[in-house]
Amino acid sequence: MTKTPPVVLLVFNRPELTRRALAAIRRAQPERFFVVADGPRRDRPGDAAACAAVRELLQREIDWPCEVRRDYAEENLGCARRVSSGLDWVFAQVEEAVVLEDDCVADESFFPFCAELLARYREEPKVWHIGGANFQAVAQPGRYYFSRYNHVWGWAAWRRSWANFDWEMKDWPELRESSWLRDELGDHWAARYWREAFDAVAAGRVDSWAYRWTYAMWRRGGLAALPGANLVTNIGFASGGTHVRAADRRLSRAATALQFPLPPSEAIARDIAADDFTERTVFSGGWRGALRGKASRLVRRIVGGNESR
Repeated sequence: MTKTPPVVLLVFNRPELTRRALAAIRRAQPERFFVVADGPRRDRPGDAAACAAVRELLQREIDWPCEVRRDYAEENLGCARRVSSGLDWVFAQVEEAVVLEDDCVADESFFPFCAELLARYREEPKVWHIGGANFQAVAQPGRYYFSRYNHVWGWAAWRRSWANFDWEMKDWPELRESSWLRDELGDHWAARYWREAFDAVAAGRVDSWAYRWTYAMWRRGGLAALPGANLVTNIGFASGGTHVRAADRRLSRAATALQFPLPPSEAIARDIAADDFTERTVFSGGWRGALRGKASRLVRRIVGGNESR
């Protein structure tokens, strides 16, 4: 049996979702388990009690033999700051980890998938991220592929890659005026969509660590390894999440099992057809028709941290 890597659970104020995410992690029995929690908002009645309920649940229901480390914020840091600072804390202690949020329920095959690819690409600088989500039209449960899109509904990474996370997006003001995005994406509309997304994050209009992670990967040519079948179900659509307001059929799909053994390592090159499909159906394809309306709302459709805000 493949040993489960260290697992990180990101939580806030949703005890029932946390219980379901934790139940999936329990089946994997990680020997090292990290919990990162944000603190209550002062202006939201009930937050303190809800955050306390989550922490009490974790105290009670982490009941398998493991080393548990907790990073609990006393005050609310916000989704982006809490996740990024929590992962800084985790990767200061371990070389690699699997990361799940409180609304992400993983299939059992997600954990051995991450374990195998973490080992396979540990020394490969081109591979930065291992994702658990798949939004393709047809599942291919016997394969995985490489992508520019680092889906974060269940994922894994190494310290070496997370070290490049760029909170400040320092060179974005210069790059946004260049042809970088157009050259990277090969499509005018996609470039407009992502420019809007990165502008919104840089200006603080969208509280996202995940877009910053995407930006860091794209700047340095990093790739994500994604499964041929969806391995993680997001159960947070109807639970007050910040960035996902209503279930989208393309995104709220059930998890299915991946088939093992995984195929041998292949050339590390992104699957262009799969990426084009993702761009059209998950990102800029829906944005094009909304340019005359409030396009910024679509920027929030799929970002990291569906934290109640």
